[in-house]
Amino acid sequence: MSNRTFLTVHSAIYAFFAFALFFLPGFLWPNYGLELNDRYAWFLSQHNSIFLGGIAILGFLFRDVADETASQKLLIGLMATNVLGFVVTLYAALTGIFTGFGWSDPAFFAFLAVMSLLQLKRSVQS
Repeated sequence: MSNRTFLTVHSAIYAFFAFALFFLPGFLWPNYGLELNDRYAWFLSQHNSIFLGGIAILGFLFRDVADETASQKLLIGLMATNVLGFVVTLYAALTGIFTGFGWSDPAFFAFLAVMSLLQLKRSVQS
């Protein structure tokens, strides 16, 4: 898959979750076993959407970059972000913070980390 396609898909996934965390936190979080008890918890969900949306925007803007070094650094950054997401959400799933659909977050981040690694390898080989 081309970097353009990969970054477009990666950005779309992150944008979807950014919008969901901003506009539908009351629907999304209970599926993970979390409660939004007050306006501060609601705001923290919306605050997280800043970072997810930022990752989506950066990936989208860099999808046409021809400089291989810049593309590889972006892919390394996305891979590291997804590994960090995997570690944090795996902790939440293993300690019982996430229940219900909470198992899907570590799987989601692991999948995107592996896809980022494979895309990086393709990028280095070409």
